[in-house]
Amino acid sequence: MQVSSSTVSLTVDDVEQSRVFFVDHLGYKEKMSADGFVSLGREDAAVNLVFLRRGLEVLPEGFRDVHAAGVIVALVVTDLDAELARLTGEGVAITLPLREELWGERLFQVADPNGVVVEFVQWA
Repeated sequence: MQVSSSTVSLTVDDVEQSRVFFVDHLGYKEKMSADGFVSLGREDAAVNLVFLRRGLEVLPEGFRDVHAAGVIVALVVTDLDAELARLTGEGVAITLPLREELWGERLFQVADPNGVVVEFVQWA
């Protein structure tokens, strides 16, 4: 198997709010959109994201009204301190303050307006 790209689809209440957050603060670009749907990507190694409005018929019946939960979009960056300063300067709330784990992972987290958690990681 050869994978040419990866995409994660997340079901949210307000697709536009997530689109704005990921475009304005995280450097994603809109690739395509329709009513209740947006596809976002970046030119680097970040995973592509699709946001789907809850209740869309394209979702499997048992998942149509389930909100994205328990998912963390993790972005490994080269300068964690600079990203923290940039996001704080842009008024983005830090939902998990900067910390360093025993195994050498430095990280902090933010959340988009729909509660999608984004973790920024740099290996010490």
